[in-house]
Amino acid sequence: MEKFTTLTSVATPFPSVNVDTDVIIPARFLKTVKRSGLGAGAFYGLRFNDDGSEKPDAVFNQPRYKGAEILITGANFGCGSSREHAPWALADLGYRAIIAPSFADIFYSNCFKNGILCVTLAQEDVDRLMADAEAGEITIDLAAQTIARPNGETIAFDYPAEMKQALLDGLDEIGRTLQSEEAITAYEERRRLAEPWLFGAR
Repeated sequence: MEKFTTLTSVATPFPSVNVDTDVIIPARFLKTVKRSGLGAGAFYGLRFNDDGSEKPDAVFNQPRYKGAEILITGANFGCGSSREHAPWALADLGYRAIIAPSFADIFYSNCFKNGILCVTLAQEDVDRLMADAEAGEITIDLAAQTIARPNGETIAFDYPAEMKQALLDGLDEIGRTLQSEEAITAYEERRRLAEPWLFGAR
């Protein structure tokens, strides 16, 4: 998993509330278990017409937001189905951070597991950043837990300490477990000596 330390990017303003995972990645695109390629289907109904042509007025298709790595959106983002394809699609579309007043719990957890930082802010702070999206880039500093606005002001945010460290280190659940590899091996050896029958010994 890629480390998340600081991120400077333009931000896509998407003020819709209660955006569910079927909007993020429609069910018809869930035929794969691969994490790559799903960006093409992300927000498909918002980005494309029935004939597959781009909707020029869709915020995701506007040139100034192409390549944006930060998404600013409304409350209860990621509600609905718990499909992990949703953060996969967002990551494949290029997003590494999402800012909103609130998130669906499972979606929030799935984003963390896939290296996407979900920042929860008060609605007034989200509104300010939403307006900033047209003014220039913003910078998220995870170590400092701050967001720098284009005018130089900063907004502080809370984030769970253990999750924060995992993102800073770029470690997923397996990586964090392997940090204790020596202790795990020592434990297994003690069990092997004390209860050999558990390991097939007679």
